[in-house]
Amino acid sequence: MNLKQLGQLTKRASKILPTISTEVKQEILIAMAAQILESADQIKRANQQDLESAQEKGLSNAMIDRLTLTDGRIQAMADSLKEVASLDDPVGAIAEQYERPNGLVVQRRRIPLGVIGVIYESRPNVTVEAASLCFFAGNGLLLRGGSEAFHSNQILVKILKLVLAKYELENVINMVPNTDRSSVDEMAKMNEELDVIIPRGGEGLIRRIYEIATVPVIAHYKGNCHLFVDESADLQKALEITLNSKVQRPGVCNALETLLVHESVAKDFLPDMLDAMAQQQVEIRGCSTTQSYSEEVVEATHEDYDTEFLDLILAVKVVKDLPAAIEHIQTYTSDHTEAIISRDETNIEAFTKSLDSSAIVVNASTRFNDGGQLGLGAEIGISTTKLHSFGPMGLRELTTTKFVVTGTGQVRE
Repeated sequence: MNLKQLGQLTKRASKILPTISTEVKQEILIAMAAQILESADQIKRANQQDLESAQEKGLSNAMIDRLTLTDGRIQAMADSLKEVASLDDPVGAIAEQYERPNGLVVQRRRIPLGVIGVIYESRPNVTVEAASLCFFAGNGLLLRGGSEAFHSNQILVKILKLVLAKYELENVINMVPNTDRSSVDEMAKMNEELDVIIPRGGEGLIRRIYEIATVPVIAHYKGNCHLFVDESADLQKALEITLNSKVQRPGVCNALETLLVHESVAKDFLPDMLDAMAQQQVEIRGCSTTQSYSEEVVEATHEDYDTEFLDLILAVKVVKDLPAAIEHIQTYTSDHTEAIISRDETNIEAFTKSLDSSAIVVNASTRFNDGGQLGLGAEIGISTTKLHSFGPMGLRELTTTKFVVTGTGQVRE
């Protein structure tokens, strides 16, 4: 079966999904969670194959971290399936209702997007998150994972399909059975089979899909996330938040990449921050003022401020004031996540109004721009595309609306 045929199969199979009751979908998701836990040893064996290959290829520690499936992460996948099952079913929900002067009752009801193609790299947990969300939102799903996670993704899809097969729904989720680069190009042009493509991966992958796609694209672009320590900031909290944003999991898109510090607090904040980062083996690339506090700081370049490192590297710049911080962010933003640490409500309001990234975080870690952390249960990605959806994409973001118009015999004059 070629890729186009696999897409057609997914499309035919998924036509029934909007008619399946919430209770049955919840039952299936809970069964998937149980099957994931029962199959933990199989999953770890498959994942070990990928990890050994990653080591041989010399992938970075951050990339290997994204790839690794521990017992805790397998449990988290099962938990996310159950959490999605506990959410409100968006399919058929009435988003809006009103009556026209002529008596027509107009509703906007939520419907699935259709068949979604997800092209992604590294993290195999994306396989389960995408499957749970797309399925519960009534969408068919065609997955194309990266070569580095091929064995992990294959076993996860096999486990999910094992459950779906019991309900004669096996083909509502399918995975491209190879990692040929040509499959990405082909999927990007499968307009008859796919309704939308959601790419998750490196900047090169996203740009490539944008260049060639004829299928509509909702991009999960790079996360060049910023944090600004304002002159009124609680510096102890600022230190804790900066550390968490950078080192808690550096290889993910909502990790901090550039730290901006108000010049009036630099002398009190930077020494402690640089010491703390050194203890965590974080390389600092900073401006001349930042360099003056440590010989270990490497001179930052324009490229550094424009880079999503996904590693234990942090760009730092001391800025004159809030407007300078905002200007820097507006220059280098990827529209993902920006944060401010401040006790000045006027500055906080100016920061939140001036920037329009998918999440503006106040006095908290950038790591909270995440579907699970924001109450969506799980996410299929963090969209940096403002049309249709912006920010973490949960169930509602995987639907659109149709009009249902009910009359009592009205005719148009």
